[in-house]
Amino acid sequence: MKSAKIAAVILILFSFLANTAVATASEIQSPPEIAGEAGIVMDVETGRVLYEKNAHLKLEPASTTKIMTAILALEKGDLSDIVTTGKNPTLVDGTRIYLEEGETLTLEQMLYAMMLNSANDAAVAIAEHMAGSVESFAAMMNEKAREIGAKDTNFVNPDGLPAAGHLTTAYDLALISRYALLNLPEFRKIVATKTAVIPWQGQEWDRQLINLNKLLWNYEGADGIKTGYTSTAGSTIVASATRNGRQLIAVILKSNGTTSKDCSALLDYGFNNFERKSLLKSNSVIAEKSVTYGSPVKLVTEKEFVTIVPKNNLPITKKAYIADNIDAPVKKGDILGHVIFYQGCTVLGSVNLVAANTVKRKVYTYWWFWVISPLFAAYAPYRISIGVKRYRRSRLRKAQAISPAKRYK
Repeated sequence: MKSAKIAAVILILFSFLANTAVATASEIQSPPEIAGEAGIVMDVETGRVLYEKNAHLKLEPASTTKIMTAILALEKGDLSDIVTTGKNPTLVDGTRIYLEEGETLTLEQMLYAMMLNSANDAAVAIAEHMAGSVESFAAMMNEKAREIGAKDTNFVNPDGLPAAGHLTTAYDLALISRYALLNLPEFRKIVATKTAVIPWQGQEWDRQLINLNKLLWNYEGADGIKTGYTSTAGSTIVASATRNGRQLIAVILKSNGTTSKDCSALLDYGFNNFERKSLLKSNSVIAEKSVTYGSPVKLVTEKEFVTIVPKNNLPITKKAYIADNIDAPVKKGDILGHVIFYQGCTVLGSVNLVAANTVKRKVYTYWWFWVISPLFAAYAPYRISIGVKRYRRSRLRKAQAISPAKRYK
């Protein structure tokens, strides 16, 4: 009777656990459907892609182009630089702050106008200030894109207005934006700003700038980056948001007017279904390895390994791969192996194992030591005997140099 009751309790408990597991699994959302032709969600810290749709399809970026314009302006210019408006900025189409030829603003003010109000005239003014012409600045943009790793991007202008060959991908825009967020504090400040005021030359009032990125007002944690629209590119957006220390980038290209709604859904998907895991701290000792011709060396992790993984998924495992033969000398920091992390059959990434200390080669392990040692062993007594004889002669000379009076005193 007792056995039957125990069996029943076990059965109920098992059913409860199974149902809990099913419920937990069902809580994982499916990726949202977006209207855009291409999209992506990327984790800023690790660069891991959490969602993608046609992420490498080349499309027009519209005003999200200005992200690269801002990067170059911040890296190669000074915020206090005075930018003088030439004729070309006054002739551009689209969104403007109505700069007049000869009008001056600081580079910082031009950047706020470009990134908040999407001012095309400010973008051209910045380009001419930085490179002398739009064409030369576009070449700088493309060079920087290659440097960042955006291989499928080609910029023709600094503002994103339609032009033959002016194309990028959702993936490349995420890479470019990630670079800016990680390396340029002033960029992060500008793209997170909702409103700003800059001078308006010849007017009694200042220019009131309002960020066109609606997510800054209605999405929790939103902190950037840039929207865009042209008749050929459709609606575009690169958005970023930070929650609980995690920052994500979402990109949508060639969409209709639902980009803000779709972008919110993509960001929600990334925050709700993935989590950050620190799997190994920097300088963690993984092994101690013997060194041929030297003392043992400790192998430590070169840096912290952080990854983003789906919640409630397979356990994470790791395996260390260390060089079979390590010969002295070894310098501190030499790469001697690596640790690879797996989730099921999926490789999450790796971290290098480096020498924690310098190991010098022991002198007696060199071939020349065994050639020189016998010669030294034979030569040393000879040199010692010569030294003794010289010492005795020196003492004798000193004794002979003493006057006879002192000698027999």
